[in-house]
Amino acid sequence: MSTFAWARDLRRGRAEADALFLLASFGDLIGLPLLPPYYSLRLLPFVLPGLERWRRAMLRERDWTDLISLIEGAE
Repeated sequence: MSTFAWARDLRRGRAEADALFLLASFGDLIGLPLLPPYYSLRLLPFVLPGLERWRRAMLRERDWTDLISLIEGAE
């Protein structure tokens, strides 16, 4: 239990990094083209398993209460 918060923060950081990578490379799926389609298509076989889950998470409607978890010390 002493490392639970640490492991949770690491998991959250990895998820944020993955979301940022997917946004940069496949942003055209949600209307934000950043990379040319050639490079996105080369990466597509590697990210295809989690692509639909990422797309739903990016397009999910958020409430202001969702931002409370991002504030330091609000736990």
